Amino acid sequence: MTETSPSATRRHVLAGTGALGLGIAFSGALPELFAGSAAAQGLGHGGYGPLVPDPQGVLDLPKGFSYRILSREGDRLRSGEGQVPSNHDGMSAFEGRGGRVHLVRNHENRATGRVPVPTVEGLTYDPAGKGGCTALTLDSRDRVLSERVAIAGTAVNCAGGPTPWGTWLTCEETEDKAGTNGYTKDHGFIFEVDPVDPHRTGAVPLTAMGRFQHEAVAVDPRRGVVYETEDAFEKPFGLFYRFLPHRPLGGRGSLRAGGRLQAMRVPGVRDLSAIQETGTTFDRIEWVDVPDPQATQTPIRFQDFGPKGVTHAQKLEGCYWGGRSVYFVSSFAHSAEGSAGDHYGQIWRYDPERRRLTLVIVFGADTDVQLPGESPDNICLAPSGGLMVCEDGGGAQHVFGVTRRGEVYPMARNRQNTGTPEEPEWGEFAGVTFSPDGDTMYVNCYTPGTTFAVTGPWRR
Repeated sequence: MTETSPSATRRHVLAGTGALGLGIAFSGALPELFAGSAAAQGLGHGGYGPLVPDPQGVLDLPKGFSYRILSREGDRLRSGEGQVPSNHDGMSAFEGRGGRVHLVRNHENRATGRVPVPTVEGLTYDPAGKGGCTALTLDSRDRVLSERVAIAGTAVNCAGGPTPWGTWLTCEETEDKAGTNGYTKDHGFIFEVDPVDPHRTGAVPLTAMGRFQHEAVAVDPRRGVVYETEDAFEKPFGLFYRFLPHRPLGGRGSLRAGGRLQAMRVPGVRDLSAIQETGTTFDRIEWVDVPDPQATQTPIRFQDFGPKGVTHAQKLEGCYWGGRSVYFVSSFAHSAEGSAGDHYGQIWRYDPERRRLTLVIVFGADTDVQLPGESPDNICLAPSGGLMVCEDGGGAQHVFGVTRRGEVYPMARNRQNTGTPEEPEWGEFAGVTFSPDGDTMYVNCYTPGTTFAVTGPWRR
């Protein structure tokens, strides 16, 4: 998730702009992205206005909005288990009793993470792993009631996704095996996390779902099929997968029963970046069984899928379910790094019933890369009828909103400078999600690890 595009250095000119003027260019059918959003009418009025500089120098928001810091790295966990870990990443919110909200938050710590996830008996997969998840319980006013370790001993927990039965699937974005970086077990798996009582799920890898550099997942709520993205950093790039569980929609723990892992093949297309025209549609998408989901000898994307091969894409990131389809994001593609084409972000839609893949949105190549907006990453549907996109690049870092009419607007800007006044740096946003009632947006700053609750006139 922290890989950046070559345009990053040219975007430092935005350091003091507050993103008041946007130069995002894209094409596509924006209303299609919001299938399944709660409000049919959407915003459609250019968002909530310009960002107002935060006098505390933490988070800029539009007028009428405010934030609460729920948690920061290095603080003490309320459970007494240790410190709040660093590298806040993917996150989801779950409904609790009495108006409570349960947040599950990933920590993308590698072997040298600044503040590791504390090891806890019954919740630790590999004591040498520094990553994992923490869980927060909030009351109806977003006050933190509890904060504790939800899983530990994993590695590079990047994104993931919620299940229809109310658990979180956390993904390891690594392929390191036991003996690498001091690890005592193989890594590169998905783990299920119960947000209410993590001991009910423990630290059990869902090995049948594959061992690779996982990014995000989305679950088909009617069929139980799990879609997975792979963020591979070098060619051959990642694949788009589906997992067919033996016990679809079986509830907590059912994914341990196994299933079939398959990779997507778009007939005649080896690299999705070669497709540049929005609205391009491919019918009769094929799914090919993965020869060795455990990647015991060879990483999956290198394995032999036959003479027709499978379809790759650079920087596959966010993944979510909307309406009757799954959407997935390619943050960017650079031909200089081996991709078939160049772009600053694509959003694809796959319709399982029709076996149809459509390119919905393209950011650039006519995007002015000196302005914000390229490299879309974590994405979520907003209850007011729009989309929230976390930007993953260099320079100024924002959460952008996209209305159903296709208008792009700044929603938040990180003001926590981790560099110097002469060469400022800001951590990316990640894990954007909304409370079940739609009144609060929760979002993470990756570094310094900070979790925010943002409230305001969302339904205006």
